[in-house]
Amino acid sequence: MGITALKTALPRELLASVVVFLVALPLCMGIAIASGMPPAKGLITGIVGGLIVGWIAGSPLQVSGPAAGLAVLVFEVVREHGMAMLGPILVLAGLLQLLAGRFKLGCWFRVTAPAVVYGMLAGIGVLIVLSQVHVMFDSGPKPSGLDNLIAFPSTLIQAFGPGTGMQAGMLGLGTMLIMWGWEKLRPQSLRFVPGALLGVGIATGISLFMALQVKRVEVPDNLADAIDWLRPADLMNLADPAILVAAIVVAFIASAETLLSASAVDRMHSGQRSDFDKELSAQGVGNMLCGLLGALPMTGVIVRSSANVQAGATTRFSTIFHGLWLLAFVLLLSSVLQSIPVASLAGVLVYTGLKLVDLKAFRGLGRYGRMPMFTYAATAVAIIFTDLLTGVLVGFGLTLVKLAFKASRLKINVVGLGEKEFELRLVGAATFLKVPALTQALGTIPQGSTVHVPLGNLSYIDHSCLELLEEWGRSNAAHGTRLLIESRGLKRRLEGRVYTTTGIGSAAT
Repeated sequence: MGITALKTALPRELLASVVVFLVALPLCMGIAIASGMPPAKGLITGIVGGLIVGWIAGSPLQVSGPAAGLAVLVFEVVREHGMAMLGPILVLAGLLQLLAGRFKLGCWFRVTAPAVVYGMLAGIGVLIVLSQVHVMFDSGPKPSGLDNLIAFPSTLIQAFGPGTGMQAGMLGLGTMLIMWGWEKLRPQSLRFVPGALLGVGIATGISLFMALQVKRVEVPDNLADAIDWLRPADLMNLADPAILVAAIVVAFIASAETLLSASAVDRMHSGQRSDFDKELSAQGVGNMLCGLLGALPMTGVIVRSSANVQAGATTRFSTIFHGLWLLAFVLLLSSVLQSIPVASLAGVLVYTGLKLVDLKAFRGLGRYGRMPMFTYAATAVAIIFTDLLTGVLVGFGLTLVKLAFKASRLKINVVGLGEKEFELRLVGAATFLKVPALTQALGTIPQGSTVHVPLGNLSYIDHSCLELLEEWGRSNAAHGTRLLIESRGLKRRLEGRVYTTTGIGSAAT
């Protein structure tokens, strides 16, 4: 971009960056709380996502920062391994992302079935809601989704008793109502004002005016106090298989969410398209830095990115400036952050979690049959009642089952062409799974017949089916049977064999 063009675009980029900053501020802190981490950790990730990743990103209009999609995983990691282990996990996850981008593997992260991705996000959304409902009443979240669900009645009973639980709950519910109402009714002239910031701002003002003794955000006066530098000794823990698995899962989910978000952002504007490999490498650098600083993991996030595009941004400077505003606000106005009720941020997360359960996407999967809808639901349910990794593996397993079923579909018909002349019609994929059915069909053909087997309607035939046909032809040749395999249209798919319309004895070349 030339100097003149930059000067022209700069005012627009500054305005867009302010909008993104206002959206990012409550989300960075809320996601940190949902992850079981101090709010300042989320702000550090947002700052790195803007100032560092913004410079090198392959998707110039995408905004990076802490994501709700990783909150559940981070919460589990912190609970099982401690906060100190998050640093090594992020360093390794970022390194995997960086290598994946360098080796041009970005496109492979996008082959994940949409049903698995949407189901994963729905499951994460439900878990966020189940955990943050407790936080919204100034209580603590439980270790699992099922525990949170079972404990909800007792949390509600405690809220009606002595203490500040009900006051906090009303602030959280009020924040959600403001966000919902603003989304439905906000005037066009004020579309740049984010509902989350408005809800948190009003809830904070009410809590201060009424002097409510609810839990408030704990942010250090000096941002440097929130940085927990990675200790070299902690890297030795990467030898633990559980830590390695956690790093791989973080790398995969962060990459998938980033590239899905980048694809969505590309559909929102007509400017420069995303370079997925470069974006993947940039996210790797960002996550390695977050690991070194002891912050939250980052991904490309659709809510902040869409706000960036809708605010009129056309270059990466808006993303960079939003990181600068986050840094300035934390350094200069930390006392403002310390007055925000935790329950209000929990309300933002509950609302965000509900939005992740995208029923429109679920219904849209119905266009492709029932199996994608079942995969969506099974992935979400498995995540809710087990854990994130198990749920994703369930989704992948169901996808592979569907592919195997599709690959094994074969229609077999024996059609009479005349006296002692038949055609064995095969349509689909002839694999070893269909050997019994093929054997049964061949058994209905009388001895001494001429059998034509055209292969042009097959998408694939493996050696087991070919050997069955050859063996059947040889074993029945003494009775006058002739097997004629016609391979037109399938010459490249016969594993080295080429057949023409001749007898089986001399057909293979």
